[in-house]
Amino acid sequence: MGIAIIFPQRKWFAEFIGTAFLLATVVGSGIMAEQLAGGNVAIALLGNTLPTGAILVVLITMLGPISGAHFNPAVSVVFALRKELSWDQCGIYVLFQIAGGIIGVWAAHLMFDDSLLQFSTKARTGGAQWFAEAVATFGLVFTILATLKARADAVAMAVGLYITAAYWFTASTSFANPAVTIARGLSDTFAGIRPIDVPGFVVAQLVAGVLAWLVCKWLLQDQGRVQG
Repeated sequence: MGIAIIFPQRKWFAEFIGTAFLLATVVGSGIMAEQLAGGNVAIALLGNTLPTGAILVVLITMLGPISGAHFNPAVSVVFALRKELSWDQCGIYVLFQIAGGIIGVWAAHLMFDDSLLQFSTKARTGGAQWFAEAVATFGLVFTILATLKARADAVAMAVGLYITAAYWFTASTSFANPAVTIARGLSDTFAGIRPIDVPGFVVAQLVAGVLAWLVCKWLLQDQGRVQG
């Protein structure tokens, strides 16, 4: 195992670097947007939203053939439930996703000459926020599984567009990702979340991801099986 950590498999490194670039984009664009928005929160959110949706299209297109481009523990858990990823591999994916997310946050801090080590003070808690994260994650997993069934080559675009929309229709601005949530707890910036609020988001995300898998398992059956 020690050798594997020094020389990770390509798919593990793909999950690491993909999640790192995702978080660098989320946090970096949040910092930039807040600096340029002149106090207009709607403009700042738009400046945070568009780069996030765009980078997801790029990352999934590039790295999908290597690792599946999960960049998200909730997605990895769903693919383990689908028996398309072993539980051992799922655990390793999650570790590399979380590590990559933290490195991405630190990279954003360094690019904007901010303190490397931070803890967010931005409160994101309560029933409405948790429900919003459940809706956001359910929709994300539903988008992935349904698009894989309908048109697999469109997953990157579908995910990027879904997250772009979900930033605006969910009260939580659609973290929809436990690794993203953990990493954003380490950034006291526009995109941050207090570490104390992280567990509530993560539980909502994982539960909603499993629920989306169950719904898709029924909804996306082959038509012959449904009629039979």
